[in-house]
Amino acid sequence: MGPQCLRGERTEWEQLAKPVSEHKRRCVTEGIQPPSESGAERYWLALSAEDVVFYLPALSDLWLCCLLCRMVTAKVWVLKKHFEGFPKTSDFDLKKIELPNLKDGELLLESVFLSVDPYMRPYSRRDMKEGDIMIGTQVARIVESKNPAFTVGDFVVARSGWRTHFISDGKDLQLLPSSWPESLPRSLALGTVGMPGLTAYFGLLEVCKMKPGETVLVNAAAGAVGSVVGQLAKIGGCKVVGCAGSEDKVAYLKEIGFDEAFNYKTVTSLDEALRKASPDGYDCFFDNVGGEFASIAIDHMKKYGRIAVCGAISQYNDSVPQKGAYIQIPMIFKELRMEGFIVSRWNNRRDEGLKALLKWVVEGKVKCREEVTEGFENMPMAFIGMLKGENLGKAIVKV
Repeated sequence: MGPQCLRGERTEWEQLAKPVSEHKRRCVTEGIQPPSESGAERYWLALSAEDVVFYLPALSDLWLCCLLCRMVTAKVWVLKKHFEGFPKTSDFDLKKIELPNLKDGELLLESVFLSVDPYMRPYSRRDMKEGDIMIGTQVARIVESKNPAFTVGDFVVARSGWRTHFISDGKDLQLLPSSWPESLPRSLALGTVGMPGLTAYFGLLEVCKMKPGETVLVNAAAGAVGSVVGQLAKIGGCKVVGCAGSEDKVAYLKEIGFDEAFNYKTVTSLDEALRKASPDGYDCFFDNVGGEFASIAIDHMKKYGRIAVCGAISQYNDSVPQKGAYIQIPMIFKELRMEGFIVSRWNNRRDEGLKALLKWVVEGKVKCREEVTEGFENMPMAFIGMLKGENLGKAIVKV
């Protein structure tokens, strides 16, 4: 009778077990026959907070066999109630889910960093029902794999929502680039070298079609997307004007190379501030805000100007839709082009964008700033703070 692998409840066996050493842990995890022990002894070890391996003698033969008992419990944030106006912490509910054992082709992952982004606000209304796990993206570490394409210890970007742990078949995972420097925070894969950076990259190149010598306007310029837009426009040889909602943010924009920057909350006239920053107008407008700002900015566009509509954060939390100015007349007389876009349009060119962004970050041509909140339990607070504009750069939660 050879070694057997049994499964059962942890509580049934824990009282029969006692710790084994690190080399015995390696025997089990690497598939090596453990050294023989007296049949009278029982051994166990903790692989992680939720995993236990038991060594038990095989009845009369005293063969060494193991019992692997997986009890991985994931914490998740669910949408308890659809947002009415501005989100509240009471709109979320923290729950626990016990994960099943892995099947062939699957892997177990542990979230390390999670992203909070403006798109979650309108998408939650469009795509989610109450009780669903909040949508979102994370950088996760592979802790167990039964999929030959993924190795334990590797880091990936996943779109598995607000969870501490999850199981995947690997199809929805994106490995971090092999050229990722060890010194570079992996959280940047959720920001400058991730979806927000790609949004800036393709929005400027493919929608705005910026050209050297042109003037680019970007609002919400100190955020995850806007700060990259401005820096890429400078790399592309453009003059860049940005606006943000605090003096600290304005100072940051000047620090990273914006030619002009102003605080839209303190200027007496947005119309005058835009005119002063660029008297000749703007060739490209990268709009993250919408609403009144966009209506006024359109009047400052040059003939044949291009407007990339990336977001409308000024409207996401409105209970009653805003009634804005009509834009058709300036659009006609200036022959403007306005185009809304979602970055997934260029998924087939994702590697191209990430390679360029990573190169510029490593070279120091694109600088990164993150607002990091510690603790999975603070996901709702980080999300609400981001929507209020409390973050400078990319808002991240570290688990």
